[in-house]
Amino acid sequence: MPDLLLELFSEEIPARMQRQAADDLKRLITNALVERSLTYEGAQAFVTPRRLALHVVGLPGAQPTLREERKGPRVGAPDAAIQGFLKSAGLSRIEDATIENDPKKGAFYVAVIEKPGRSTAEAVAEIVPAVVRAFPWPKSMRWGKASTRPDALRWVRPLRGILCTLGAQHDAAEVVPFAVDGIESGEFTWGHRFMAPAPIAVRRYDDYVDALQKGKVVLDADRRKAIIAADARNLAFAQGLELIEDEALLEEVAGLVEWPVVLMGQFEEEFLDIPPEVIRATIRANQKCFVLKRADGTLANRFLLVANLVASDGGAAIAAGNARVVRARLSDARHFWLTDLHDLPDYKDKAERPLDQRLAKLEALGIVFHEKLGTQAERIERIEALARELAPRVGADIELAARAARLAKADLVTEMVGEFPELQGLMGRYYATRQGEEASVADAIEEHYKPQGPGDRFPTSPVSIAVALADKLDTLGSFWAIDEKPTGSKDPYALRRAALGVIRIVLENGLRLPLAGPLTAAVWGALLDVEFAREDEAGAVVQSLGKRGFPKGPELDEIVGAVSRAARRAEPPNDAKLAAVTRSLVDFFADRLKVYLRDKGARHDLIDAVYALPGQDDLLMVVWRVEALGRLLETEDGQNLLAGYRRAANILRAEERRDGVGAFAGPHDPAKLVLPAERDLADTLAAAGAAARERVGREDFEGAMRALASLRAPVDAFFLDVTVNAEDSGLRLNRLRLLGELRDAVHAVADFSRVAG
Repeated sequence: MPDLLLELFSEEIPARMQRQAADDLKRLITNALVERSLTYEGAQAFVTPRRLALHVVGLPGAQPTLREERKGPRVGAPDAAIQGFLKSAGLSRIEDATIENDPKKGAFYVAVIEKPGRSTAEAVAEIVPAVVRAFPWPKSMRWGKASTRPDALRWVRPLRGILCTLGAQHDAAEVVPFAVDGIESGEFTWGHRFMAPAPIAVRRYDDYVDALQKGKVVLDADRRKAIIAADARNLAFAQGLELIEDEALLEEVAGLVEWPVVLMGQFEEEFLDIPPEVIRATIRANQKCFVLKRADGTLANRFLLVANLVASDGGAAIAAGNARVVRARLSDARHFWLTDLHDLPDYKDKAERPLDQRLAKLEALGIVFHEKLGTQAERIERIEALARELAPRVGADIELAARAARLAKADLVTEMVGEFPELQGLMGRYYATRQGEEASVADAIEEHYKPQGPGDRFPTSPVSIAVALADKLDTLGSFWAIDEKPTGSKDPYALRRAALGVIRIVLENGLRLPLAGPLTAAVWGALLDVEFAREDEAGAVVQSLGKRGFPKGPELDEIVGAVSRAARRAEPPNDAKLAAVTRSLVDFFADRLKVYLRDKGARHDLIDAVYALPGQDDLLMVVWRVEALGRLLETEDGQNLLAGYRRAANILRAEERRDGVGAFAGPHDPAKLVLPAERDLADTLAAAGAAARERVGREDFEGAMRALASLRAPVDAFFLDVTVNAEDSGLRLNRLRLLGELRDAVHAVADFSRVAG
């Protein structure tokens, strides 16, 4: 059975596209083979900066022969019908057809048509050009003289050669002949651009791998990563240092080199005065180099780079050249750092401290947060108001939380964050510490963005919690206010991540924080800013303020400037739009909590059962209820109670369809309890229901579940001994009311109708 070897050789493929390109090549080629009935035993794709390669093993030599039976006219049919049948079946005479007899239709002609399958080489020659022309690169280009043609080949970088061979293990592998935009397939590949530039003839995969290795090319990307990681650790260890692991950088660098050689460079000690995160970002982003640390955890003035060749001087010149660039980049970073620590002359009269001056600059520039939601400065007002509201609920000092919220976005206009946006928040903490802010304020400035993913740490100190929650709740409330919600797989403003961040902060810190109030405040603040952003004239603003109970002051600009703060101090109106938007946002949190708890192993039906109860906006309490319900249903009593509840609910549902919903509301009549089983159920239900409700009120959900479990035996006995739909209408009504009380008692804890199984 032949194996296929394919290589598409080009100029350098961007590292970020390589893995996906290899997967796409494998998927497209193998799918096309299978569509042509050419099944295979295995396939493996490879990628280097200059080539995509695919090895498919165990292909058949040809497509299977297709046999088709085509029914013709009856025997004795007119000659025209016979001739038409012969032509469609590809037969020269009617004697080449067979005759079959049908008891009802009589004898008729049948043509058996066999179509020999094409050879695998022919199929490959058809597949590869089509795949190359339609390859799904995120970005592609035309090149050369043919680039002006509308049908010119597009590839990520200029395609230089195609190697394509097919052959069984013990037979001679042959080139599969075809051409793509003038590039003919052949048996040649090329090694390293500088150390082995001559073409190399290969026919088989084993020869191909060996030839590339000799040509200073490591074909497997994972092997290149392993070489880089091992050499980097060993080189660092030899100098008494430790590599700071960086998987994303390792993946990128492995896509930049075909023959990795790890070298060490160094820079002056004086640059270590810059924050270590800045040094790391500078060296990583600009030079794709790894940083090192000493045994005490501090950064070393050394870095590791990965060259793409073995230099005659051992890499000294390469390391020195990289060191010069690193030194220049660190000089720029130090300039940004020192500039940010000093006053802004244009804003010195507005604030004494540098970070406050940056805040004044942010406000003066009028930087837009969103076209429908106003500026960053207006958003800061909303976040500060929310932080003040949340602070006492999470045990934070109100003024410290407000101060942290006020400064949280100030570093957006610093030189350092302008150069390295990924350092926002972190640089704010450094600058806040330098200007003497409380430690909790400085920490909150950094941590208010967190957590940004499942593996990210979350804030744990009260001030940080208050500001992080305020930031995320404002984001959610704002975009809900303008009806910009996630749809399907689209979430351009990362609102799902913001909601999961709130959930993690609340649950993992064990916070009792009903969300309806803060969400209402967040939506209300955003709705106000949206409304006033639409006002065209100052008079209309004043008129709108007056309608909401705000005094008409002497200075219009002061009134307009105080809108957000004053509005959020006011009680939100009983407004239908506000209620609807907030309800939608609470429902969104319910969906996100389900995702979070499912990832933790909780059953989705139990989450639904708890969330079906009204007013479930306390995330921690929801989790407690779900856990208690799960433990109850793991017991025999819980399972039997669930079965009894379902039987009662089904009976009530059926009878309510006939008599109307609510027909059995109200308490039962004790005087009409004629059988011991129904009296026993009524007595136990009264005690268990009262106990369950009392314990739910104390948030003792475990105790409430145990109280309900005591209903198991009376419910079993009731359905065994009592006929609910008695002929006596009074007895029927009384028994149905008793079942209604059973349903209501269970629903005080959870909606058991949502429980599966």
